[in-house]
Amino acid sequence: MLAVVGSGQLAQGPRVEEFERGVAALVGVAGGVAVHSGTAALELALLVLGVGQGDEVILPSYVCTAPWLAVVRVGGQPRIVDIESTTYAIDPDEARKVLSPRTKAIIVPHMFGLPADLTRLRMLGVPLIEDCAQTLGATEAGCWVGSVGAVTICSFYATKLLCTGEGGMLLSNDRRLLDKGRALRDYDEVPTLDRVAFNRKMTDLHAALGLSQLKRYKAFLERRAAIAAAYQAALGRTRLMLPAVSAGRTHIFYRYVVRLPGNTVLDSLIERLERRGVCCRRPVFRPLHRYLVLKGYPVSEEAYRTALSLPIYPSLTDQEVARTTDALCEELASGDRL
Repeated sequence: MLAVVGSGQLAQGPRVEEFERGVAALVGVAGGVAVHSGTAALELALLVLGVGQGDEVILPSYVCTAPWLAVVRVGGQPRIVDIESTTYAIDPDEARKVLSPRTKAIIVPHMFGLPADLTRLRMLGVPLIEDCAQTLGATEAGCWVGSVGAVTICSFYATKLLCTGEGGMLLSNDRRLLDKGRALRDYDEVPTLDRVAFNRKMTDLHAALGLSQLKRYKAFLERRAAIAAAYQAALGRTRLMLPAVSAGRTHIFYRYVVRLPGNTVLDSLIERLERRGVCCRRPVFRPLHRYLVLKGYPVSEEAYRTALSLPIYPSLTDQEVARTTDALCEELASGDRL
């Protein structure tokens, strides 16, 4: 960071290019286009695939609002579908049901560190936008997530696996799409005007922070795995449903998400844990179908009602992990006696 400040090159420059190469190498693709947020990367991904007015884009309900916002901002029509119960990822069968001649892309968020079923999603014959904001470094069917779709996006927000404070990136093996993405990010000093070009650039200051994180990324994932193993051991005899890893996939535990017993009220449990100094949250604040007042989506609704995200990040200490499991077990037992 000090070297960047001393160089006088604070805006987009050589550190951004180096960071693009580093993340592309991590994912195993040809290149990347760094931007100022994950949402900007999603919007850029839609634009490079030619999504525009009236085009349909399939996405899951159980996700943050960013994918929906990106689709509507480019003029597309979101088609919201339900998720798989064990992976929290978009259900390929539900996606197939809403395919139409107007379907231009499917946004595939890999949720909480576990890959979606890319094998089945590829069979739908629609360009995939992999959202790896939570799953960089995981694999599905022997492939790195992010290396399968037509384009991939990442977020480097403060709480993500790789942190630049704010930031995002579009990644692809298609040089044509990468070139188009750079043209839409760097709108100035070009021979033609493009109405969807915009200043989406990342700064060298942010990229320098990202580069420092890349050097430690393997250690970050190892610590997450150790915390997840400790949770698994401590909670294995409870009535909680613990994370399941489907055959052929690896889990990097961006979040450690458990499912509560049917008689447990999620909001009440979160409040009781908060009073004990343990910060747990819903892994998704509110599914899209609830925002949009859409009926159906039983699997997303069940996840909203029962899924709880426990603290998991590389600097979490063993003592804090133990305090979390002790508090959770005690509160669950207390709830059983009410």
